[in-house]
Amino acid sequence: MKIGFVLNKVATEACGTSVALMTKAHKMGHEVSAIGVGDFNLHHDGLITIDTTSVSVTKEVKTPEEYLEHLQGSEAETKRIEAISLDVLFIRNNPTEEGSDRKWAGQSGIAFGRMIQQLGVLVLNDAYALTKAFIDKLYFEELPKHIKPASIITRKKEDVLNFWEENGKKMVLKPLEGSGGQNVYLIDENQKNLNQIIDTLSDEGYIIAQEYLPDVKDGDIRVILMNGRVLEQDGQKAIIRRVSGEGEFRSNFSLGATANSSELTTAMEHIIEVTAPRLIADGFFFVGLDIVKDKLIEINVLSPGGLDHFSEIDLPDFTDTVIKAIERKLEYKKMHGNQLSNKVLATMH
Repeated sequence: MKIGFVLNKVATEACGTSVALMTKAHKMGHEVSAIGVGDFNLHHDGLITIDTTSVSVTKEVKTPEEYLEHLQGSEAETKRIEAISLDVLFIRNNPTEEGSDRKWAGQSGIAFGRMIQQLGVLVLNDAYALTKAFIDKLYFEELPKHIKPASIITRKKEDVLNFWEENGKKMVLKPLEGSGGQNVYLIDENQKNLNQIIDTLSDEGYIIAQEYLPDVKDGDIRVILMNGRVLEQDGQKAIIRRVSGEGEFRSNFSLGATANSSELTTAMEHIIEVTAPRLIADGFFFVGLDIVKDKLIEINVLSPGGLDHFSEIDLPDFTDTVIKAIERKLEYKKMHGNQLSNKVLATMH
């Protein structure tokens, strides 16, 4: 198959989940294209072209690190293709990682994804679902409240302070739009610059004030879902505990968290049972859930990661299962033609 991966920017892409998936697809013999959000072109006659970067299909690579080195090196192949020539477009860019000088880049990948989806290319996750959940923390708030910590989303300082009082003067503050644990604060009764923190966050947009969960001291659990089910390979489940470093309450790998193993608990199964029907109905193929004990604290639909850390706990990277699932979707598409919508195909097993 011809599969394009939409990234923030090819030249600056780090070696994470997207590169791991691209490497596996390449090793399985597929034509893999890397696409930055600035690489789409809409022509006057309606034609959509894409400026792609790729590693030669004949190039042998052993690791994602080696693949990325070739992709960003002088031997990488660059060419302009018609969007309709792709079989699959996998939207993997993370708008929250864009700097203030690239505000245009936030929704570009999803916007072009919608247009390319209309051409009949299989788009994952469904581009219209991504539009609906562009602010994934707001999408998270639409889920049933009993599986989530108490919270409030506001730009009003007095509402944040009232929430703090109501929750025993302990809470977590974070921006509505953000990722990687950036600008996330644990606020307790000894916080001296609370007003300043609130002012700083509200200057950037909406604030989430969230109930503090004491069990977060043991880290959180990242569960990768594919087609509404826990991603599995060789009898192993894509579940990983992220344990924060000394003096740090945030459990993000980008902030130094370490990987540990975790079983699928009854509480996790319940959270998945509650969230999966919504994810399937909306067309989300690949999703990350962050769980603390019996509460879902975050949902990642834009660019869920973590596959590159499973080797640290002696688990497979699960990329084989993901690429084979995409292959099956193309088989269904060929068998059923236009009778199955992109949204339905996106979550078919």
